Amino acid sequence: MTNIQLTSTITQDNKLTLALQDIDMPQPATDEVVVRLEAAPLNPSDLGVLFNAADMSSAVQSGTPANPVITADVPAQFMPSLKNRIGKATPVGNEGAGTVVATGSSPAAQALMGKMVAVIGGGTYRQFISANVQSCLVLKEGTTAKEGASSFVNPLTALAMVETMRVEGHKAIIHAAAASNLGQMLNRICIADGIDLINIVRKPEQETLLREMGAKYIVNSSSQSFIDDLTTAIIETGATIAFDPIGGGQLTSDILNCMEVAAARNMKEHTIYGSDTFKQVYIYGALNRGPITINRNFGFAWGINGFLLFNQLGKLGSETVIAMRERIANEITTTFASHYTHEVSLSEALQLDSINAYAKQATGEKYLIRPQA
Repeated sequence: MTNIQLTSTITQDNKLTLALQDIDMPQPATDEVVVRLEAAPLNPSDLGVLFNAADMSSAVQSGTPANPVITADVPAQFMPSLKNRIGKATPVGNEGAGTVVATGSSPAAQALMGKMVAVIGGGTYRQFISANVQSCLVLKEGTTAKEGASSFVNPLTALAMVETMRVEGHKAIIHAAAASNLGQMLNRICIADGIDLINIVRKPEQETLLREMGAKYIVNSSSQSFIDDLTTAIIETGATIAFDPIGGGQLTSDILNCMEVAAARNMKEHTIYGSDTFKQVYIYGALNRGPITINRNFGFAWGINGFLLFNQLGKLGSETVIAMRERIANEITTTFASHYTHEVSLSEALQLDSINAYAKQATGEKYLIRPQA
């Protein structure tokens, strides 16, 4: 039996190399299982590891169709921050799903033999992986690897957003790039749980998509009335927390300003310190890698923070996370369903045509890797 994995390497001469490597079959430790990976999604967080700071417009393909090699330039200014990656073949892929084909000696591991499981932990763009039983989510009987491939990153992120809202005392959420797979999950959660959600999109067809799903509050950032529309929605919902996967530009600033206008509308007296309503924006992605522009017209009661999933799960506590995982397993084909527009093998994932397509991170297009194809 062979085992092939996809790796990303940055070399001292400012080059990124993407390639497939033959690796040993894993041998499970006591509390581990070996999973025959059958499906693994391409998430934006995976692209961060895959491409890192490389200029993919410079990418060149070599090798063979069955064993392609991609090389691209890494701008010199980014190299100092990458010193710990230089010369290391980094396995790519955060999650996936497949069948347990071998186990360690512990009862917990042996209980998973033959089960279809989702797995998280890194390096899932390979054919076989060894994983601790705690990193596995047993899928309901009849669930396919494709259905269970995205059981962790997007579902846990969406649920963590809702739980963060509750823990911090907010009552409604604003979400940008809201027509994404994650955004659609968040809509289904909020509709089911009775939570008001303001969806920020940028295209009319995205408005239509979310409206057909039952979303109530949708605002288009490309519209001339965007600021007024967002402010009105905030007034109606009382939203004081937002999650922004875009990062660069001034959207974060616009959201905070609209929150302040909504909060200050009933103030009796003007103060240079603004309203005392606390307003929070979490940035959890980098769809726009440019500078974050902040135009400060929103007083002093505000916060802008990064939102890193596993840090946030640690803050929420183990009981909450266990409940999240159980909900995901029970609702993986409904609330947490992911839809893929393209399926590729490991070698096809390293074809330039494929890279140029999934690197765009276009809303409505999601790639699934089939490691066994």
